[in-house]
Amino acid sequence: MTNSSFNLAEHLPLVAIIRGVEPADVVRVTQILIDEGFTMIEVPLNSPDALVSIATLVEHFGKDYLIGAGTVTTPEQAQAVIDTGANLVVTPNFNAQVVEMSVNAGCVTFPGVVTPSEAFAALAAGATGLKFFPISMVGMDGFKAMKSVLPKETICLPVGGINPEEGSMKPYLDAGANGFGLGSALYKAGMSDEQIRANAKAFATVYKSVTA
Repeated sequence: MTNSSFNLAEHLPLVAIIRGVEPADVVRVTQILIDEGFTMIEVPLNSPDALVSIATLVEHFGKDYLIGAGTVTTPEQAQAVIDTGANLVVTPNFNAQVVEMSVNAGCVTFPGVVTPSEAFAALAAGATGLKFFPISMVGMDGFKAMKSVLPKETICLPVGGINPEEGSMKPYLDAGANGFGLGSALYKAGMSDEQIRANAKAFATVYKSVTA
């Protein structure tokens, strides 16, 4: 699954950010998320032995799902992620070289932006879509203003503080968001399998209900 073939409509547009996951747990945690409908899995590079976890997930799930890294901030990190066979690269910031490397490697790429200048530069670099992070810094008014000037087809994913509640998700979806990146409200290291499944089910259910 490459960047050129990416169609968001084929996915539950919720990126699962499993920060802090251990390599010994990563397949089990990811399988729970996949069972609940998630198709995009991000292991932040500041997780323990993140590249080991990513390579393991690529081996198990990479043919059918988007598997990759978050918190990719340097070209060196981007290359290390690409070398695992990952097909998803997510960043907290905009770095043109990271975006270009990732896109050229066929990865679906969502760089973090908070300003119009960053957003348009990221699109010019070939980004698949934009991660608005932290969305609390952009705010609803800022998000609406940026949406009004971005190309209509731009994929926009608010990230940071999104909860599995209609009041958290629906306002951004109504304003033109295409989905979300989900962090600690979905997964924290040490959560029980039952809690991870309940969180995943709640997010998927609320998203589907407010977009039905």
